[in-house]
Amino acid sequence: METATLVTFIVYLVGMLAIGLVAYRMTNNLSDYVLGGRRLGGGVAALSAGASDMSSWLLLGLPGYAYVAGMEAIWISAGLAIGAYLNWQFIAKRLRKYTEYAGDSITVPDFLENRFRDKTKMLRVVSAFVILVFFAFYTSAGLVGGALLFETSFGLTYTQALWIGAIVIISYTFLGGFLAVSWTDFFQGILMFLALIIVPLVAISEMGGWSETVNAVGNIDPAHLDVFAGVGAIAILSNVAWGLGYFGQPHIITRFMAIRSTKEVPKARLIGMTWMVLALFGAIFTGFVGIAYFAGGGPGAPLAAGSEETVFIAFTQLLFNPWIAGFLLAAILAAIMSTIDSQLLVSSSAITEDFYKAIFRKNASQTELVWVGRLGVLVIALIAVFLAYNPESTVLDLVAYAWGGFGAAFGPVIILALFWKRMTGNGALAGMIVGFATVIIWSNLQGGLFDLYEIVPGFVLGWITIMAVSLAGKEPSAEIQEEFDSVNSSKY
Repeated sequence: METATLVTFIVYLVGMLAIGLVAYRMTNNLSDYVLGGRRLGGGVAALSAGASDMSSWLLLGLPGYAYVAGMEAIWISAGLAIGAYLNWQFIAKRLRKYTEYAGDSITVPDFLENRFRDKTKMLRVVSAFVILVFFAFYTSAGLVGGALLFETSFGLTYTQALWIGAIVIISYTFLGGFLAVSWTDFFQGILMFLALIIVPLVAISEMGGWSETVNAVGNIDPAHLDVFAGVGAIAILSNVAWGLGYFGQPHIITRFMAIRSTKEVPKARLIGMTWMVLALFGAIFTGFVGIAYFAGGGPGAPLAAGSEETVFIAFTQLLFNPWIAGFLLAAILAAIMSTIDSQLLVSSSAITEDFYKAIFRKNASQTELVWVGRLGVLVIALIAVFLAYNPESTVLDLVAYAWGGFGAAFGPVIILALFWKRMTGNGALAGMIVGFATVIIWSNLQGGLFDLYEIVPGFVLGWITIMAVSLAGKEPSAEIQEEFDSVNSSKY
């Protein structure tokens, strides 16, 4: 690697660690560490949610998919954009209000327990268990992406690259908690956005323009230009269904809980959706022009089989000055870091708030809880490193599994908890378990209908279970219904 590229890369990493140190000095209690004291502005919340949402999938997985499949990749992007908009439009404001009304809840399990007055702790424990299981896979996906980046860029072995990336990310999450995560995500979101605009534009220019790029791709395989080529109804539904996952992603919806005021939500929605749509198109076009550049006798040498997810990295190394390449490569690390830090933090809060404090140490001091949270970050990260040890793992597959798991287990529960007065705690618990189990079972079956993305049956069966169990049981108590009405009547 060029010295200039390495220098810019290191400058970026030092900057992120500096933010972690500043946030460390501002973190005084568990609410600060887990939710930033509910003081995020709209812009920071929007870019933080977007950056933590997209991860290395946006710069590695999606461009790699577009490189292999062509414009078929638009279906996933369309589903994600629709799901994200509906999440901001209907969930953000309502969740911000309801979590404050329901005992000032600072985690998703905390909210569910307070919302349904669950004295058994089962809602808290089961939801925390679901978080830990699927975030182990989700975090390992980010670590695989980091390993690909360090391995390709620095000539390291996969194992060396995996550990270096893990150490960097763990460090500032360990120190600064939610504030460090949100502030770094804000800057990382800007960097990711610029990279996904610059790289495809320069690559298309190198090919002679958009028309020449399209013609070159069509000459390689006309199917790459057809969004319906090679995809049947099940494949299209599976891709679009990625949008369902948004309603149940703990690392995204905690941004809604942390926003300063519901008045910030419209601004955050506008910023967040603009960022997301342009970034998704940039990722698709990166992979699409990569077909012409690398796969069809273009200027670049063909990418090796199995390394399609490195198409963005290949462009940065071939098309840009070493100084610029350093920042573009840092954008990949930004995407990886911005998601893993959020996932580690939510997992840490599940251990601290939902297991340690709720079950073992109800009277633990704030300082003790913060340090338990930091140790939780270390433990979860080590488990994720172990899962990522397989160099054959792909970012897209690991993300798809975790995304589907969260969407099915939590999506219907969150939506109905916010908008259905008749929902009961038993309904929430049963729906969560059914959604969780369906994803696990369905993902291990193959052929025909079982090729449908597991989030679809998981989401549908979870929703039906919640309604059936709730209607079969007693109505929620007067206290729960009055709180629901209070949230409805609240104007702020």
